[in-house]
Amino acid sequence: MNKPLRIATRKSALALWQANHVKELLAEAHPGIEIELVKIVTQGDRILDRPLAEIGGKGLFLKELERAMLDGEADLAVHSMKDVPASMTDGLVLDAVLPRANPYDALVSRNDQLLDDIAAGSRVGTSSLRRKSQLLALRPDLEVADLRGNVDTRMRKLDEGQYDAIILACAGLQRLGLGDRITETLLPPDWLPASTQGIIGLQCRQDDSHTRSLIKSLADSDTMVVASAERAVARVLEATCQVPLAAHAVLESGIVHLRSVVSTTDGKESIRAAGDAPASDAVALGERVAADLLDNGAGKIMAGL
Repeated sequence: MNKPLRIATRKSALALWQANHVKELLAEAHPGIEIELVKIVTQGDRILDRPLAEIGGKGLFLKELERAMLDGEADLAVHSMKDVPASMTDGLVLDAVLPRANPYDALVSRNDQLLDDIAAGSRVGTSSLRRKSQLLALRPDLEVADLRGNVDTRMRKLDEGQYDAIILACAGLQRLGLGDRITETLLPPDWLPASTQGIIGLQCRQDDSHTRSLIKSLADSDTMVVASAERAVARVLEATCQVPLAAHAVLESGIVHLRSVVSTTDGKESIRAAGDAPASDAVALGERVAADLLDNGAGKIMAGL
């Protein structure tokens, strides 16, 4: 019980910020606790010359972290929830999520131009099929080019002129002190974020009652409600990053409002669904919205990918 708590994390600046943030919160909640960071390079970090959709999706960013916990080399992993597959790995649980940060996507352009004002033919970088499909739905005259790497790498490529604009998560930019680089926040209803974007999740072994008790004080119940609704959509659709799926829920006065969309990668066709339910029915709401998407043709779009 006196051994240090070992937190598994990727080595990117954003991942380390998130891990250190959790470390600080745990130290504040449990004075005297000893915490170590176990820094791991994942498959997703190693393969940077191919789109995520081609190499297996966002799950590549956490498989090694999960293996470290299952092998007893780490006790806790800190994840960006949007990288966590909707179905949990056997032997692991995700008991706690932190309060949600900004869930939306950000346009960062070289000349501070808004999306509507960027010149036709401009090159916009993103590694996400979801972002690509929504971008082309609004601006089919733009060139969308794949963009991989951590936040610093992507910003450098923009500043070097390799892209006219790029799309990133607002939360990541703001956590790294780069919020002033955001040219435009892309908002609903025209633009929906990824399921659970902006949420930090804490994962550990199911049989590790000590670690589970430590992180309990960090859990934000309201964020878990909206995360449950959004993840239910992805789970029913068996969605990975190969599927242009967006899902966004907000909790207001005990009611969850959920919107979701599945699109073709060229942005020419999209299926939308929405619904509301009490917080206690968040998972059922997500399942119902996913069923509506399938009933309206989302399955056909997904089969064509």
